[in-house]
Amino acid sequence: MVSVSHPTSSGLERDARRIHEDDKPLSPGSIAIGVVIGRTSEFFDFFVYGLGSILVFPKLIFPFASNAVTATLMSFALFPLAFLARPVGSFVFMWIDRNYGRGTKLTIALVILGGSTASIAFLPGYETIGYWAVALLALFRLGQGFALGGAWDGLASLLNLNAPPNHRGWYAMIPQLGAPIGFALASIIFCYFVANLSEEDFLSWGWRYPFFVAFAINVVALFARLRIVASKEFGAAMEAQELQARPVFEMLSKHALDVVLGAFVPLASFAMFHLVTIFPLSWVILNGGQSAARFLLVQVAGAAVCAIGIVVSGLIADRVGRRNELMFGATLIAIFSFSAPFLLDAGGAGQDAYILIGFAVLGLTFGQASGAVSSRFTKYYRYTGAALTSDLAWLVGAAFAPLVALGLATSFGIIFIGGYLISGAICTIVALSLTRALDQQ
Repeated sequence: MVSVSHPTSSGLERDARRIHEDDKPLSPGSIAIGVVIGRTSEFFDFFVYGLGSILVFPKLIFPFASNAVTATLMSFALFPLAFLARPVGSFVFMWIDRNYGRGTKLTIALVILGGSTASIAFLPGYETIGYWAVALLALFRLGQGFALGGAWDGLASLLNLNAPPNHRGWYAMIPQLGAPIGFALASIIFCYFVANLSEEDFLSWGWRYPFFVAFAINVVALFARLRIVASKEFGAAMEAQELQARPVFEMLSKHALDVVLGAFVPLASFAMFHLVTIFPLSWVILNGGQSAARFLLVQVAGAAVCAIGIVVSGLIADRVGRRNELMFGATLIAIFSFSAPFLLDAGGAGQDAYILIGFAVLGLTFGQASGAVSSRFTKYYRYTGAALTSDLAWLVGAAFAPLVALGLATSFGIIFIGGYLISGAICTIVALSLTRALDQQ
């Protein structure tokens, strides 16, 4: 019987490692740069969509809604589709990884991710093609999430494996810097067009440029990632079975409880995530207080504060431990939840304070949220387990946050977003307590 082989990038990756075998070792700093570029591209795609779901889609795709609040809620109803598609993408791309290689998987995933985002730039409005505009936007949003499931490259794990034992918290925070950088880039580009174009020109063509940029950023990120995948350090981790893709259901048969706990540990941080980035912009536009352009600049300043908070989280975690740092962060979010509604409803000054304080708290919690319980996975299943855990954590904690927060705030009052935040903090504290109890058994 003749075996049929299929093309795979694994052989090319091994050849590249042999070519560079005599090169000096890839430093943790070089790995960190590749990780940050990769994460920045992912978050940029998602934040471009998130900002578009407030500034563009309610008027372009949902003009048939009875009022602006309903149009924004309809727009936010499509927002979770990417997070629903992400676990499906992980499942499919894990199979591609095993059969065709990590390089093939990343190339396909990032082309789909950038392509889905860039395709939105060509989307006609409802006035041109009717409900097909809604269907196409939903399709491209699903494409973003499906591709992001395949963009899990293991580089953050490689960074952690190469980190000094007493600086794990510091190296764990580095990939998280991609979030504020990606958000700041998306906000600056949108702010430029909102501030310098008439509303008619912005809705006609100006909003499309940020979506074009996404594809170029993804190309840069792809080459940055492939460079590290082709390194001998990555090859050594693969040969040690520490970054190998395993069948999802096989992993769940061994680590289902760890996946569930891992999904709830960062819930406070992920619930907070879209309540300082996406939701407040929608609230300001719908209820006033300041212009969209000015508020976007305040959010850019908030992103800078968030980056500082992420760096500080690494310093704290190396002193007190990642679990204690996360517990501290969840407590801060619980405290913030009592003042957040009043700040957001207190006019321009209060809204600015909400953003700056909220981003500071987010940085301190988000900095250590990724892979906080990955040590509970055996190294054989760690790559797959960490990927699926991240997918579920984002789905549970962040996917529905803008929709739920705006729905609660407009139907029952802004005070209810405080309850949403504190529920996330409670879930994180309980999950961390359970992991500590299990580790002590």
